[in-house]
Amino acid sequence: MIAAGEPVAAVCHAPGELRDAKAPDGQALVQDKNVTSFSNMEEAAAGLTKVVPFLVEVMLKEHGGKFSKAADWLPYVVVDGLLIAGQNPASSLPAAKALLARLRPF
Repeated sequence: MIAAGEPVAAVCHAPGELRDAKAPDGQALVQDKNVTSFSNMEEAAAGLTKVVPFLVEVMLKEHGGKFSKAADWLPYVVVDGLLIAGQNPASSLPAAKALLARLRPF
């Protein structure tokens, strides 16, 4: 989608899907991009650190993403070019609005 010039949005654990995604130049898609996801602290508070296969915050950082977050459970969205990321479920509506603002009309 990014290579086609279309926006991509992911909220909460969904940025984990970007783990193996590559940019057109072959680098990790999140390399040098501003990103967010469900934070390590939110994972711990929810008792999920030993349930999920990997911590999304850790993965994004390991793949070169510039991770940022708000306080736990508050809505937080980061937009970097065509990539839109939301921190947690409370971020769904603002992330959807950011996505709609970037969609090209048919």
